[in-house]
Amino acid sequence: MHLKFLNFLPFVALAIPAYAQGPVHAPSEAAKAFGARPALSNVSISPDGKSLAMIEPTAGRGSVVSVLKIGSDQDRKMVLLSTGYPDQLSYCGWSTNDRILCDVYMISSIFGEKTGQTRMLGVNADGSNVKMVSARQNDNALGIALGGGNIIDWMGESEDGTVLMDRYYIPEQTTGHITAQSRQGLGVDRVNSRTLARSMVEIPRGDAVGYISDGHGAVRIMVTRPTTSMGYGGHRYKYFYRKKGSREWLALSTQSVSGIVATGFEAQAVDSDLDVVYGTDTENGRAGIYRISLDGSMKKERVYDRADVDVTDLIRIGRQHRVVGVSWVTDRRHSAFFDPELEKFATALNKALPNAPLVSFVDASADEQKLVLYAGSDVDAGRYYLFDKATKQLGEIMAIQPSLDKYKLSPVKPVGFPASDGTTIPGYLTLPPGSDGRGLPAIVMPHGGPWARDEWGFDWLAQFFAHQGYAVFQPNFRGSTGFGSDWLGGSGFKSWQKSPVTDIGDLQQEWKSDLSPASLEAIFGDFSVAQSGSPARHADAFVAPVLMFHGDIDQNVSIAESRTMASRLRSKGKSVELVEFKNLDHQLRDSDVRAQMLDRADNFLRSALKLSPAQ
Repeated sequence: MHLKFLNFLPFVALAIPAYAQGPVHAPSEAAKAFGARPALSNVSISPDGKSLAMIEPTAGRGSVVSVLKIGSDQDRKMVLLSTGYPDQLSYCGWSTNDRILCDVYMISSIFGEKTGQTRMLGVNADGSNVKMVSARQNDNALGIALGGGNIIDWMGESEDGTVLMDRYYIPEQTTGHITAQSRQGLGVDRVNSRTLARSMVEIPRGDAVGYISDGHGAVRIMVTRPTTSMGYGGHRYKYFYRKKGSREWLALSTQSVSGIVATGFEAQAVDSDLDVVYGTDTENGRAGIYRISLDGSMKKERVYDRADVDVTDLIRIGRQHRVVGVSWVTDRRHSAFFDPELEKFATALNKALPNAPLVSFVDASADEQKLVLYAGSDVDAGRYYLFDKATKQLGEIMAIQPSLDKYKLSPVKPVGFPASDGTTIPGYLTLPPGSDGRGLPAIVMPHGGPWARDEWGFDWLAQFFAHQGYAVFQPNFRGSTGFGSDWLGGSGFKSWQKSPVTDIGDLQQEWKSDLSPASLEAIFGDFSVAQSGSPARHADAFVAPVLMFHGDIDQNVSIAESRTMASRLRSKGKSVELVEFKNLDHQLRDSDVRAQMLDRADNFLRSALKLSPAQ
C-alpha cells in the first residue's frame, strides 16, 4: 500500500489572523509546537475502500477537506476550504464512492445575539458540485432552525447517495400562503445528497429530541422530552420503539433525571440482525450496558457492567455503526469485544503497536475489509492507520501532532490523594521528563464539563507545562463522570457549595430557557448556600494574582462571566488580567492563539512564583 502526503502551504494565506487583548509577543518554539492544532481532525473512508477524506488545518484557524486515492501516486486533492470564521469544518463522511458530506459549525448574530448553528454541505470527491444538503428555510418561516440536521443512517445498501437526516421543522406564516407548512418539531427526512430531493420519513413532533435507526434505513427508536407546565425542559425522557416492519410506536422505557443523575434505560444503538436495542441503565449506583429485545417481548439482558466504574461506551464499526463491544475507564481505558474476529485483531494490533495502547476504530469500508484506526498513548498524540484485511497490511496515514516529534514527552501516572474527609480523589500526574517530582512548582488543572472526566492519554496542555518544568495534577474531583451516581451527584456537585465554584444567579440567567430554578437546585444544592460560594461575590478574598483567557463568542461559557469576575477583582484592587480572543469560541481552534496563551500563562506563573526563565 502506497500513501503519499504533502503539506497544504498554498492555503496558509487564506487563514484569518487572531487578535488578543494586550501586547502580543512572538511565542516560543515550544509554545508553537504544543499549541499547534492536530494535523488531522477527521478521517473517513469511501464505501469501496479506495479513497480517504481528511480534515486538515491551515495556519491559524482555517481547515481544508482533502481527498487521497489509496494506492495512487497522486497527491491528495483539496476539495473544500474553511477559513475558520465564521465557518468551521466539524466532520466528513462518504454518502457514495464519490460524494462527501461535511458538517459545518458557525457562530453568527441572530437578533443581535451570537448563536451557534450547523449546516450540512455536500461536495464531490473532485471538488465539484458543492451544495447545502440541510433543508433550506424560506422567508415565511416563523423562526430559525439552528441545527442543520444530523445523519442518523448512511443507508449502506443504497448507492444513490441517499441518507436519513433528522430535521427541526419550523412552521411558516399561513396568511396569504396556501402552501405554507404548519408542522413544528423534530422529524426525519430521506435526502438524496446529489439531487437534494427529500421526503419526510418521520412526522415532526414538538416533544421529540432524537431518533435512532437500525443502520438499514428503518427508524426504530424515538426519544421525547415532555416540557413542564411552565415551559421548562422536563425531568423525564421517554423512549419508544417499533417492531420490525411496523409503524406503530410502543413504549420502551422512561429515563428520569434528578439533578444530573439519570436512572432508567437510555437507548443508544439498534442491532437489526439481533433485533435488539443497546443502551445504558443503572444498578446499585453504577451504569452498565444492557440490551432489550424489540420483538415485543421486551426481554432485557445485562451485557456488561462493573462494580467499580460506570460502563457507558459502545464500540461501533462500519457504515451501519454496528455494535461490536464496550469500553470503560478505570485508571486507563479498557475494551471488551463481542465480535471474536475483532477481539483477535485488537490483540494482534496491541502486539504490533506496543507503544500505542489506546486503539479505536474510526471508520470502515462498506464490506469492512479496510479499517481506519487510531492508536496513541500518553506520550504520543497518536496516528491514523489504514488496515487492509485482505493483505494484512497496516499503513500509517499521518501523525496527529508531528510538531512534537523532536520533543521528549512525559509519562502520565495515575495517582490519588486523600481529601479532607478521607475520600481518595483519583487523578493523573504529569512530571517533567526525567524528574522525580521533588521541589517542583505544581499546577492543579481541573477538567471542564463540568460533568466530564480526565483519562489517561495525551493532553497538550499538561504536556506543555510539564515540558516547561511544572508538575501537573489533573484531579477527577467529586462531580466527575464515570465513578457512579453518588460521586457525580450527591457527594459531587452538591458538595461544591462548600467552596467557590459558580454563581447560581448568573447560571440561571444563561440556562433560563431550559432549566427551572428547582432544576438548578437539584443539580447544585440549596440556592442560598450555593450562592455563598460564588467567586464573583468574594473577590475581596482573593490573594493570588489572576490571569484569564476567553474567546469572546464562547457558546459554552459566556464571556460575560469572565468580564464580571475581572471587574469585581479590579474593584477590590486585586491583580487580574483578562485576555479576550476575538471571534473564537470555547475550543480556541487557532494554533497562533493557543501558542500565545501557553506562553503568556507560563510567563505569568514564572512571575507570580518567582521562577527562573524557561530554558
